[in-house]
Amino acid sequence: MDIDKELEKIFNNDELNLLNVKPKVSNSITSDERLVRSFEEINDFIDKNGKLPESNTDNILERSLCYRLQGIMEDSEKVRSLKQYDRHDILAEEIKAPETLDDIFADDEFDLLSDDVDIFTLKNVPKEIAKTDFVARRKPCANFEEYEEIFKKYQNELKYGIRTLEKFNEKQIEEGQMFVLNGVLVYVDKLYNIKKNKNNKDDGRTHLIFENGTESNMLFRSFGKGLFINGKHVTNTVEEKMRKFNNIQDEDKPTGYIYVLQSKSRESRIKEIRNLYKIGYCETTVEERIKNAANEPTYLMAPVKKVSEFKTYNMNTQKFEDLLHRFLGQCQVSIDVFDNNGTRHTPREWFQVPLEVIEQAIKLIVTGEVVNYRYDREAKQIVFCNICK
Repeated sequence: MDIDKELEKIFNNDELNLLNVKPKVSNSITSDERLVRSFEEINDFIDKNGKLPESNTDNILERSLCYRLQGIMEDSEKVRSLKQYDRHDILAEEIKAPETLDDIFADDEFDLLSDDVDIFTLKNVPKEIAKTDFVARRKPCANFEEYEEIFKKYQNELKYGIRTLEKFNEKQIEEGQMFVLNGVLVYVDKLYNIKKNKNNKDDGRTHLIFENGTESNMLFRSFGKGLFINGKHVTNTVEEKMRKFNNIQDEDKPTGYIYVLQSKSRESRIKEIRNLYKIGYCETTVEERIKNAANEPTYLMAPVKKVSEFKTYNMNTQKFEDLLHRFLGQCQVSIDVFDNNGTRHTPREWFQVPLEVIEQAIKLIVTGEVVNYRYDREAKQIVFCNICK
């Protein structure tokens, strides 16, 4: 019997393809594939949340992704292998070997070659944070006393809600801006030689002052990446936004103040009104204007607490106040009070409206966009209205 011919006959007559057995595919994956998959999970998180994963959160998954990203960024081999998958540009650029002494000093990102830096001493930096290149190698700030009052001011304004923390955006990195990096306030004192790099992104050198009394001259991009991973921007006050929107310069003339007050009245009928604020204006300081509040009907014959004040420039402050009153007119509250002589008064500058709405309305008036908006009392928010004109 010709075995070969018999086998050929069997295979040729295999109508159900029973003998066509495919090799078993291994379910195991390589270490490279595993690395890519783990990085894609970080990419997916950014796609979904619009930010890098952070460590200061109760979300265990987010924290694990943050630590995973830090581990990747500390390994140049992993960074190089993942560059093609880095669609959010979050990995450090590959470092080229310096060819000259000038290259070495130019790339001294953390001033390690400075004479007055102890590279073996890190103060007030948690071990976990010290691993990253964003905050390493700070040095004591010799003239920190010049900045102490700035930090005290920001801490106080954060405490009372005058400033808040918001999501970081690289456009916010400007001289005079304050950020929180890994839980520490950091002030942008100076920016040097900011220009576009090979990837058409801003880069240069910074001079940063940290609340713990240290300073750093880290690169602009390193600072931005640190904030992107675990940082926040401290918002400007409404007054600062007003100055910026109107291009106010130091030589411009201040014309008065718009102020927002809360009553400290002990009368239950007044205390029970939630979100009750007085919106007024004055040409003197607000403190001078309200010092006799307990004897003035316009202040409900009671002491008041200053919540916000906004300095105005080159404008009629009274007309600004009037426009603000009209925009929030449906929230105006009528409260009868009696002066020391028993005469009845009904002040017209008290409004029942959330504070954030008042501040948003001021911003809209400053920018001129107020004509496109109205206040929805039921929703307790300002809404777009393209027929408001």
